[in-house]
Amino acid sequence: MSAPVSHLFVYGTLRPGEVRWQHLAPFVVGVGIDTSSPGALYDTELGYPAAMFGGASRIHGRVYALDAALLDDALAHLDDVEGAVRGKYARVTVETASGHTAWAYQCGEAALLVRRIEGGDWLLR
Repeated sequence: MSAPVSHLFVYGTLRPGEVRWQHLAPFVVGVGIDTSSPGALYDTELGYPAAMFGGASRIHGRVYALDAALLDDALAHLDDVEGAVRGKYARVTVETASGHTAWAYQCGEAALLVRRIEGGDWLLR
């Protein structure tokens, strides 16, 4: 039996210094690693990005280990924060360039994919 996925890849408002970092910070172990994952990143023009994973392009972000003792609570809280409960985003697994299998939030509403962010980095938009 494989180990549960215990890392989270973040590319937008869950990154340090962004508006939703405080929702992730209590569950993080360590400082994380800058990395990327295959996909395309979009500006929703609502103050947050939307990701579609897969393909030849890259989404740049950071991967964090989540506290194993708090993993279920962390994922439930983040699902609520990211709109996974309401279908706006879906929690999916991705492979990162750093070699981690991680959870990430993928857009679930095509209407949110307003403008592609060339270069795939929300912080450099």
